[in-house]
Amino acid sequence: MKLCVFLLLLCMTQVSFARSYVIFSMAQDLSMGFDNEIIRKNYYVNLGTAQGIKKDSVLDVFRIISIQNPYDNKKRVNYKVKIGELKVLHSSSDAAIAAVKSYEKEEVPIFELNQFMIGDHVAINVD
Repeated sequence: MKLCVFLLLLCMTQVSFARSYVIFSMAQDLSMGFDNEIIRKNYYVNLGTAQGIKKDSVLDVFRIISIQNPYDNKKRVNYKVKIGELKVLHSSSDAAIAAVKSYEKEEVPIFELNQFMIGDHVAINVD
């Protein structure tokens, strides 16, 4: 009897997990060595039409910075910092291809890598 009640409760409860949306891959043009050459980059994200993304949608890009505070029991502090925006070029049901829309170097803290990278978090821009 207890087992039946437990299984019934287990089936009736809905567990929701927050999904993290990130840049999972990227592709870029090869440099030909010309002066003033513009190297284009495509970023692949795990957001798609199922999440409301369509062509020309704008995505905010965030980087999580984790720093250890030596003065507070070596407690780690995580910062979520917006580093720029991507514009969607193409989307499918569960993924999209985007390119850089804006990248404000002056308004962002110093990072080891000053470009978008695999693992950076993305979210739908609602402005």
